[in-house]
Amino acid sequence: MPTTKTPEALLQRLRRGRRFVITSHTSPDGDAVGASLGLARLLRGLGKAAWVWFHDPVPPLFAGLPGADRVHVGAEVPSGFPGDFDAAIVLECPTLDRTGLEAPLGELPLLNIDHHLGNRLYGEVNWVDSAAPAVGEMVHRLAHELHAPFDRDSADLLYLALASDTGGFRFSNTTISAFEAAAALVRAGASPERVTTWLYESQPVAALRLLGEMLPSLELHDDGGVATVALTREMFARAGAEPGDSEGLIDHPRSIAGVVATALFKELPEGRWKVSMRSRGAVDVEQVAQEFGGGGHRNAAGCALDGPLPEARERIVSALAAARRTAPSHG
Repeated sequence: MPTTKTPEALLQRLRRGRRFVITSHTSPDGDAVGASLGLARLLRGLGKAAWVWFHDPVPPLFAGLPGADRVHVGAEVPSGFPGDFDAAIVLECPTLDRTGLEAPLGELPLLNIDHHLGNRLYGEVNWVDSAAPAVGEMVHRLAHELHAPFDRDSADLLYLALASDTGGFRFSNTTISAFEAAAALVRAGASPERVTTWLYESQPVAALRLLGEMLPSLELHDDGGVATVALTREMFARAGAEPGDSEGLIDHPRSIAGVVATALFKELPEGRWKVSMRSRGAVDVEQVAQEFGGGGHRNAAGCALDGPLPEARERIVSALAAARRTAPSHG
């Protein structure tokens, strides 16, 4: 069951353990990167050893974050794995396969920390708080319980996680606890100006070129309530962009007046498409994603579909239009 209280079993595991590996989902976003790097830094401040291991590279937007250059990337296990590690801490993954590293991680005790409603509770210890605005906010609570010392960088990293997952404190998950955590992190040394620069004013030029490639693909559906865009591999090549350069591009169609649901189709190898969806209010894109084998949150979710693009687009648009019609009007 969802719980706001930090499980005592988790605290005991972290207090007793000496060496941890921390991971999160493939294509890590701001919450995944900020929470992972922040937790690693906080554990080191307690005299522990902590390594961050992602299947996919840190997006270029976050490459300059403190500790990003130390992230272990790829399927190859870190040195000393698994024998030198006490546990794996898995952040923001409702299922272990979302890490892309489920086989090796399964060799260690798993500490599962997440805020997805559909979490499968796959850990030795599970802390799932679906009311949490971001996993970074949960890590902040955890650090408080552990009496971990904060410095400017750890506070900035958790503030970034929080700001990223709430859309700069604009989305529906911007709760009182989000603002309370933000205030506490600023008191601990976080700089909103520095984090804003990382999030919104550090784009590689390739990301801007990729936006230019994406915008002509914009289509409006369902009387203007649904917007879709696409990114093909050819677009990435023309822009000189990497997969991580698409971080945040879905927010552009979401900003159109009258649009309540958006989908970004990113081409994968072998004719498949990764679909990222966003919505406003009570329009539930998590349910749409689950129809196609994916998941996420009510207002932010994703899945993967086979192509070709027009058929994949039609299936998603039909489901989003249905979600829009069935959403409670007061949402």
